[in-house]
Amino acid sequence: MEAFGTRLVFAPAITATALGFVVGGIALGTTSGLVPGVHVNNLALLLASVAPAIPGPPRLVGAAILAAGVAHSFLDVVPALALGVPDPAMAATALPGHRLVIEGRGREAVRLSALGSGLAVLFAVPLAVPVTGAMTTAYPTISTHLPLVLAAVVVALLATEPTWRGRLGGAVAFAASTALGWATLDLSPAAPLSGGDVLAPLFAGLFGAPVLVEAVGGAGVPEQADPAVAASHATVAATALAGTVAGAVVGYLPGISSAIAAVFALALVPGRTGSRGFVVATSGVNTANTIFALFALVSLGSPRTGVMVALQEANAPVVLPLLLASAGLAGAVGFALVLLVGDRYLRTVGRVDNTRLSLGVLALLAVVSFLFAGPVGVGVFLASGIVGLVPAQVGCRRVHLMGVLIGPLMLGV
Repeated sequence: MEAFGTRLVFAPAITATALGFVVGGIALGTTSGLVPGVHVNNLALLLASVAPAIPGPPRLVGAAILAAGVAHSFLDVVPALALGVPDPAMAATALPGHRLVIEGRGREAVRLSALGSGLAVLFAVPLAVPVTGAMTTAYPTISTHLPLVLAAVVVALLATEPTWRGRLGGAVAFAASTALGWATLDLSPAAPLSGGDVLAPLFAGLFGAPVLVEAVGGAGVPEQADPAVAASHATVAATALAGTVAGAVVGYLPGISSAIAAVFALALVPGRTGSRGFVVATSGVNTANTIFALFALVSLGSPRTGVMVALQEANAPVVLPLLLASAGLAGAVGFALVLLVGDRYLRTVGRVDNTRLSLGVLALLAVVSFLFAGPVGVGVFLASGIVGLVPAQVGCRRVHLMGVLIGPLMLGV
């Protein structure tokens, strides 16, 4: 059959092979998503490093890499919600997802995340064409003035802090993480894993270790109530749509994280959505980012995420229908797996002594840092862990720590 200039052919053997590669990618993305401290970029670069040794057509290897990235974006919320839950007395300074867990609404948070990611896949595909057209037109101007654009993002982010103490603290956290990024991002340390880099220890230290340190001695995951979603269908859909639109920005602008985009996405949603809205928006941004980054690669020829870098390094041809089908299948499976695994993960973690669990995960993050960046990675992990404690001390959100990427880009270093 031929439609819109594209010839569609159904061949059972080829289809079965393609499904095998995509399912394999989903399995890898699920596994990496459930391991704390493994960033999707590290997963993608590892896949790219072993891709030449995988027997099979490069286009199917590329489909597996994209499927792994999409599945990871669904599943990584599970350890983020279950691990590092502080004592209820610290709820005011906890991450939004952890606040829901402390309130016994962790099962609801799992479903909110699944809805945010799932709706993002549905919204991103039809929005990708007009958004790509607009961004292709605007990108030369944005690229020319990228430091100013990023500076405007930083100022706007500081302005979202509700108090002057938070704004000043955010500036301190941004400056400290910028210095950390300037000192470490260009390092190329020898490591046991050939596809590693310093991103794993950086992000594990900045965003994982401080949460776990604060959780030592805490009550851990309390008994969780029913999984009913308290937010209305319209609110969830509107928040997911806002997250999807913000995900487009992440897909085209370097250095802007899902958490930053989620902050701005919530500004587009009428009314206060609180922690629930942040979980939906962040999940939506995280997943939509992968879809929009694919279109950015097609239109601009420039990879914007580790997954897209992996596609290039694997010499995988960008066959858009195949890749979109892979992303859609990975999204559907990822949605089901989050619901299947999330509740069990929370229940299992709730039975373990929180102090031992937190210290054990800290040790695991140190091991992951070593695997990806060797002894230097362990040093980077410790240094970034110290910087990661700054927001809680100065009274601001952790999102300002993304200065580790934005700052060096602004300064051109």
